[in-house]
Amino acid sequence: MIVGVGIDVVDVERFGRTLARTPRLAQRLFNEHEQRLPIASQAARFAAKEALAKALGAPVGLRWLDASVRTDDSGRPHLVMAGTVAERAQQLGVAALHLSLSHDAGIASAVVVAEA
Repeated sequence: MIVGVGIDVVDVERFGRTLARTPRLAQRLFNEHEQRLPIASQAARFAAKEALAKALGAPVGLRWLDASVRTDDSGRPHLVMAGTVAERAQQLGVAALHLSLSHDAGIASAVVVAEA
């Protein structure tokens, strides 16, 4: 059963300008590994975190660092949850998350499906 679906798109150039203007923002949004990625990959991961929040009902109090995007050996992305994000997923009965990322033509996007 589908618990929630979230989608988000990010303008990569605008996102890069925002990070440049607010250097500490990257530390609030991304773990150390994510901070070292190219801007298009960071934008896609930000879109994934936004899409995850939407799939979980966008409750107040979720922490950005409680969700991260990792890739397996084949390069397939998946979400790792901790703290506030994991708690919300447990409240909703989420047993699996499905993630799709893309970045092309200056736009990064992500879709998350939360499944019971």
